[in-house]
Amino acid sequence: MKKALTIFLLLLLTGMSLTGCMYPEEKRFQNQTAYKDQLQSVQSAVDQYREDNGGLLPIKTREQTTPIYQKYPIDFKKIAPKYMAEPPGNAFESGGVFQYVLVDAETDPTVKIFDLRIAETIRDINLRIKAHGFPPYKEQIAENVYTMDFNKLGFKEEPKALSPYSGQGLPFIVTGSAEVYVDYRVDLFQALKEKKSNFKPGDDIRDILVEDSAFVPSYSLPYTIDPETNDPIFLVN
Repeated sequence: MKKALTIFLLLLLTGMSLTGCMYPEEKRFQNQTAYKDQLQSVQSAVDQYREDNGGLLPIKTREQTTPIYQKYPIDFKKIAPKYMAEPPGNAFESGGVFQYVLVDAETDPTVKIFDLRIAETIRDINLRIKAHGFPPYKEQIAENVYTMDFNKLGFKEEPKALSPYSGQGLPFIVTGSAEVYVDYRVDLFQALKEKKSNFKPGDDIRDILVEDSAFVPSYSLPYTIDPETNDPIFLVN
C-alpha cells in the first residue's frame, strides 16, 4: 500500500513538474505568434473607441519625425478594459514581442503589428559598432546606404532578420550616420512581380508589403521604383 502511494505521489509530482515546464514554453509561443482574431479584436476596439470619441484614435503621442510605421502605436490603456478585456498576449504590453500600431491613421485607421524582435539584433549590432568605434562599411548600395563587414564586428555569420512576408533572412544595412536598418528589397521585388500596382518613381512603395499582411516592415528605409527597370530601389530624399 505504501509502495503504491509512493509511486502515485511521484507520478503526481512529475506531472506537475512537466506541466510547469511546458506552460511557460506554450506561453512563450503564444507571445511570439500573430493571430488573426487578436488583430480583429484590437481593430474592433479601436473602431469603437474612435466612434465614441469623435474620431480620436487611441494612440500614444509620437514626434512628427518618427518613422511612419512606428508613428501611431496603440495605447491599450485607452481601450482596455472598456473596449477589450486586456491587451493581446502577444502585445508588448503583455510581455509579447509585437507592438500594435495603426497604418493609414488619417484616412482608414487599420491595425497592424510591428515585430520588436528585430530590435534585439539591431541593439547587438549597435553595441558592437560602438565598441568598434564606427560602422565597418563594406559596399555603398545607394546614396548614404551601405552594407557592413560583420566579421569586423565579431560576428561568425552575418546576422539576418526573419522576413514576416517571405520567411527569408533579410540583411541588415547601415547609413552614413550609423543607423542600422533591415533591407526589404528582396520582399519588395517579389511583391512587385506578383501584384498589380500604380507606383511611380518617387512613391514610397512599402505599403505593397502591408496590404495583405498583418505586419509592417519593421526598421525599414523608404523605397521607390527604378524608372527604367521598375525594380525596388532606396528612396533618396
